[in-house]
Amino acid sequence: MAASAQKPKRLTINSYLKYYYDIPYEGTTSQGKPLRKLKNITCPYRGIKIIPQEALRTFERGLSRCKTALESTELLSKYLGNMLPVEKSLYAVFKDFSSLNPDDNLQNCLQMIRENCLTKLKLEEFEVLDDVDLLSRKLSTQTALKLRAKTTKCRQIIISDSKRDTFKRKTFLDSLEEIIPNSNEKEIFNDIKNKALFLPTSESSINAFVVKYSKRKQIEIVRRLFIASTGSIEHITPASLGGLNTIGNFLLTSASGNRYRENMPLVEYIKRFPKIPAYMQMYTDDIINEIHNGGLKGNETYPYKIKEKLMKESMGRIMISLSNYKFTKEEAAMAADEFEHRYDKYKK
Repeated sequence: MAASAQKPKRLTINSYLKYYYDIPYEGTTSQGKPLRKLKNITCPYRGIKIIPQEALRTFERGLSRCKTALESTELLSKYLGNMLPVEKSLYAVFKDFSSLNPDDNLQNCLQMIRENCLTKLKLEEFEVLDDVDLLSRKLSTQTALKLRAKTTKCRQIIISDSKRDTFKRKTFLDSLEEIIPNSNEKEIFNDIKNKALFLPTSESSINAFVVKYSKRKQIEIVRRLFIASTGSIEHITPASLGGLNTIGNFLLTSASGNRYRENMPLVEYIKRFPKIPAYMQMYTDDIINEIHNGGLKGNETYPYKIKEKLMKESMGRIMISLSNYKFTKEEAAMAADEFEHRYDKYKK
């Protein structure tokens, strides 16, 4: 992911995606605009229904009027069916808090439970570091020592009470790039880096969420719960690994699902979420329904493109069925060409 931009003065949905999620709303993913406009689409990573683009303004207007914990939870309740597990669990905590403290704010709620969540978060981090150390046994002694030095330093930071020197997941991940493994151990070292990606984040752990957002204002906390389920354009093959900025390499995913994958190979992400192949089929079926109902004009070949792309990127673990699609591959290409011809003629 690219480095975060300077914090904008006013955090709108778009600027929030860029600053906190590091997901560009336009720019390199502008070819994904047709996908952003779709409704009732299943997230291919997490299986929830993605909040459509048209809901963003309505949410922002409602959020600007929320002053209390009760008002905030009432606003979020409209999107409960779209929430991911971490966000849904937090909503339940917020709902209980607001029923007892309706005029309070959600930041105070997180601050009340922060210390307990911090302890649990440290244990979660230790578990991943244990897995990394276990895999290091397959490395040469020299490489393993370099890796153990880094995981040992992380453990010392985690158990320290210092507020200055806190454990930062990204710092550890970046530090792994400093280790140059021998040519015969590159594969296992890649496995280690992929395992390290499972260090908890606010997308994967309620404890990480509480610790991170307990210092944020209520408006940011509420927006974060909503944003997690909004649409985001995801590269099937990550851009950092040569993935193209074309619709054939794009999926419409939840922002949280996109962010949590980072540059993780799809085969590794499937290990984390074994239901992804089934979710990908649900996603494709939703796309097909949109096309049959007149959506995605000019992109009738999209289901065929992602079927091939997903098969390759997942090393055969994702096999999409297009049996419900009314277009053959040739008919889809003809429909796309016909639309482009009419569109070019209209522009002239």
